[in-house]
Amino acid sequence: MKLQSYDIPEDLLYTEEHEWAREVGLSVRVGITDYAAKTLNDVVYVASSKVNDEVVQFKSMGTVESIKAVSELYSPLSGTVTRVNTELDSHPELVNRSPYSEGWLVEVKALDFASDRRRLLDAKQYAAHLETLLKK
Repeated sequence: MKLQSYDIPEDLLYTEEHEWAREVGLSVRVGITDYAAKTLNDVVYVASSKVNDEVVQFKSMGTVESIKAVSELYSPLSGTVTRVNTELDSHPELVNRSPYSEGWLVEVKALDFASDRRRLLDAKQYAAHLETLLKK
């Protein structure tokens, strides 16, 4: 799905703060959306939660720093971080270049993803949310 020049994959779930979640085996992979990556512009540093950190749905789990601003990262689910994308340490630009594949942030073992997912947006809902933001 596309909205203007923003990619919105239909197989992901989204937060209103522009994070995405994708089930990967027994974990959930998390990243920022194409809209967030393009809005931030040139990402120069990512500070996300570390392995074994507990994250809480819609609470801060780190920051993304660009040449324009520093933005909070919010977890789309509650659980324990099981993996961190260490490639971002030396190549934070992957967040801009490939936000849905190489630029992912963390993987989380969910406490109750079935419950958490009910509070997330599907692609159509996220596109509608973005459309509202873009009209402002």
